[in-house]
Amino acid sequence: MSGGVDSSVAALLMKEQGYDCIGVTMKLYDNDDIGISREKTCCSLDDIEDARSVAFRIGIPYYVVNFKDDFKEKVVDTFVNSYLRGWTPNPCIECNRHLKFEHLYQKARELECDVIVTGHYVQVVQEKEEWELKKAVDPSKDQSYVLYSLTQEQLSHTVFPLGGFTKEQVRKIAEEHGFINSGKKDSQDICFIPDGNYKRFMKEQYHIEIGTGEFVDKKGNVLGTHQGYYGYTIGQRKGLGIAAEHPYYVVDIQPEQNRVVLGTNEDLFRRTLIAEDFNWITSRDVESEVIQAKVRYRQQAQDARVKKLADGKVEITFEEPQRAITKGQAVVLYQGDTVLGGGTITEIMD
Repeated sequence: MSGGVDSSVAALLMKEQGYDCIGVTMKLYDNDDIGISREKTCCSLDDIEDARSVAFRIGIPYYVVNFKDDFKEKVVDTFVNSYLRGWTPNPCIECNRHLKFEHLYQKARELECDVIVTGHYVQVVQEKEEWELKKAVDPSKDQSYVLYSLTQEQLSHTVFPLGGFTKEQVRKIAEEHGFINSGKKDSQDICFIPDGNYKRFMKEQYHIEIGTGEFVDKKGNVLGTHQGYYGYTIGQRKGLGIAAEHPYYVVDIQPEQNRVVLGTNEDLFRRTLIAEDFNWITSRDVESEVIQAKVRYRQQAQDARVKKLADGKVEITFEEPQRAITKGQAVVLYQGDTVLGGGTITEIMD
């Protein structure tokens, strides 16, 4: 229970189905640790009080588990190190992988709970001998992209009650039951950097400050000066401060030289990528089939083909070139509404 409306309603629905429920919030950080107040966070100290209020209202025991050290190691440190590699990380994926469905999942098993429940908008169904992760009914809320790391064992012991609901329906249920958080806004930003200023965070919390470097074009010609390579992402146009006859976009980041390569919008389109740390949810062989793939959370899945490489990496080639494929982001594979698996993008090719 993060303190938000989704996990609160998920707990209520399970209680109404006759489950003997325990409400649990993961304590991931102290507000003072990251210099924030209540607004736009999840799992903060104030969110804990909201979750406690809901648990009391629906009549279930409530506990807080301290995962601060694990969160720093598995999520925050990984986030910082990714930017230092010139990548653009997705910390929500790492939090789901390591905190919710590793540490919290293990805690549930120790407590002899039958299932773990979250407020994610996805669906789980059993087809023959396999469990499948499927998109939510409400496409605007679907969160399957951030849950590709789930295993067959985890899926068999996980319930997502909200997969068949819209957000409006969930809020209405919360209002009808008098939940204190029924009108609470969704958290949109990185929970430990709610203002989005990750350079400030890295400077203040990790004492990292990389000096100025060169903007160059694809031929190596110097175009200007930037304020540290880790402050830029692939596809970025705004904030470059380069005066030119045509728009420039970030097309490559070279950490070793503290260099950012700029190019045209056309330079951003690529067809093939390599992904590592790949998790296959399905055991089906899909190499001979056209599947769909997403390289960012809000993207529409695009037709692609898959090739499994000998070292466990996966090569994905899109039918049409895709814009701004970015190292450090996830590529997630689908067949219709079913998630096949996913991994971290580590190489990009033409």
